[in-house]
Amino acid sequence: MNKVKIALCDLGASEIALGCMRIAELTNQEISTLVHTALEEGINFFDHADIYGGGQSEAKFAEALNLTPRLRENMILQSKCGIRRGSFDFSKEYILGSVDGILKRLRTDYLDVLLLHRPDALVEPEEVAEAFNILQDSGKVRYFGVSNQNPMQIELLVKFVKQPLVINQLQMSITNTGMIDAGINVNMQINASIDRDGSILDYCRLKEITIQPWSPFQYGFFEGAFLDNDKFPELNQKINEIAAANGMTNSAIAIAWLLRHPAHMQPIVGTTNPSRVRDICKASNVRISRQEWYEIYLAAGNKLP
Repeated sequence: MNKVKIALCDLGASEIALGCMRIAELTNQEISTLVHTALEEGINFFDHADIYGGGQSEAKFAEALNLTPRLRENMILQSKCGIRRGSFDFSKEYILGSVDGILKRLRTDYLDVLLLHRPDALVEPEEVAEAFNILQDSGKVRYFGVSNQNPMQIELLVKFVKQPLVINQLQMSITNTGMIDAGINVNMQINASIDRDGSILDYCRLKEITIQPWSPFQYGFFEGAFLDNDKFPELNQKINEIAAANGMTNSAIAIAWLLRHPAHMQPIVGTTNPSRVRDICKASNVRISRQEWYEIYLAAGNKLP
């Protein structure tokens, strides 16, 4: 497994991360098998959030693994906070309380990375800064980032927060390419040219913020997987063709497509199937060509100007 360079920190992170949103539905043995399979394949980065499984995803993760200090040292643990039932909350009180709950459930003294989840319209960046300072000074959180935020939202935080924001987790897949489409179709009077996120892709590259694509196999907003889906015949034909040429599964090629982008993204894969984890990790060993990348992009229904 190759490493991804996360700027301004010393994390030796695998370029593919395992998302733990759905593990609350698994038995302890299934969780243990899943995580140890990931570790064997070179994945050392595990993504959580305080809302996943109502907190049970974090709790069962630690319980199933009997998370010892030695095993913890081989992991990079990331979690997110800010989503409450019916609202978003980036208040100092909520952030601090959320992290305490996360640490208790994960049975660890510290998080490697804390992300602020979906943007809070009522954010007071001064409070975020105070919370981050307390968390860093106490050793509870090493590094910080955001999720689903645009450049100006990040800039507002940066004005007050002294810690670098090293990660931005954003929805992206072969069929969810808005942040790429707008850059290709600049100055065109078509839907694909609409910049819906403030050029977040280029912004993150300029600021050396690692993008973590979430739902890399989904189309729409959790509408289902595009792989082996009759709604995307041309796309699946092209992916399967390239997968066969490389001796890999279609899942691996879908991730290899993201890894091919020079932004050096770190996809978050949320599968709970150990065999699929092994297949996906093979993406780290292949670099598809520029031509193949564009062929997949076009097969998804996109057009070049």
